Amino acid sequence: MAKVIGVRFKKAGKIYYFNPNDVEVSKGDYVIVETVRGIEFGECVIGIKEFDTENFNAQLKDVIRKATEEDIKINEINKEKEKEAFDICLNKIEKHNLDMKLIDVEYTFDNNKIIFYFTADGRVDFRELVKDLASVFRTRIELRQIGVRDETKMIGGLGPCGRPLCCSTFLGEFAPVSIKMAKEQNLSLNPSKISGICGRLMCCLTYEQDTYRYIRERMPKRGSIVDTPYGHGEVVDNNLVKETVKVKLKIQDDEDEFKCVSINDISLISGQYEIEDNDEVINVEIEDDEDVMVLNKVLEDDAEKDNIKEILKGK
Repeated sequence: MAKVIGVRFKKAGKIYYFNPNDVEVSKGDYVIVETVRGIEFGECVIGIKEFDTENFNAQLKDVIRKATEEDIKINEINKEKEKEAFDICLNKIEKHNLDMKLIDVEYTFDNNKIIFYFTADGRVDFRELVKDLASVFRTRIELRQIGVRDETKMIGGLGPCGRPLCCSTFLGEFAPVSIKMAKEQNLSLNPSKISGICGRLMCCLTYEQDTYRYIRERMPKRGSIVDTPYGHGEVVDNNLVKETVKVKLKIQDDEDEFKCVSINDISLISGQYEIEDNDEVINVEIEDDEDVMVLNKVLEDDAEKDNIKEILKGK
């Protein structure tokens, strides 16, 4: 076990972990740490905790010291210098007639490097621009091309919901988002309805995905025959939000009645359930009471999902 703290260098930025050594650090303190980019100023967002060192791929770098008043003042000066560097770089981009959009500028705490973040539709030959900037700032220059999601995170704004963007307020890292999530949540597949201001699928599609998956696994597929308080019927629709199924009941030979029933009030007679494991959807055919018992066991224990096909075959 090793003592570790979590540090952020930007608002809503990724959390990096460091070895506090003998430095007494609490959540909310500013610290000076050693990184691969050099000496950096950051905020401790996770106080000293003990972690198993096997959880980290590389040896943790050290906390140099708790930030002093002078360190905080230097960081504020660097922020002002970043604004000046932004304007200078904009002029240089226009001078070289480069097809690129400057997004942000960042100084390392020790001023050993300036990083210019930009977006562009394709590759940009910025070698002359780097030489120009190096002659002005007399330090190492890095131009880093970023994607539209990172651009939006840096700039900020309001989402379609009217609230400040998740990525620029609290999301430390981007999670993979797929169109499959929108389908499983029965959302409109109109791009304007499920895309953020970055033009990519909205990050919030992932927030309730586990819940939708959990509910869907407990819902019989359409066409399944179920027993309800109103009698036997066929499932014709599922409502994941309300956790209900729409059931077609036979009243007379030529007359049907439809009822919405909670999934807690039905039992499957025959049909299919969908069980998802590691993004693989397994269709489980239910034919008798023993199959129902196996299914209930699987729904209670995720470890059984790998064996469900074999269990049903060899029952």
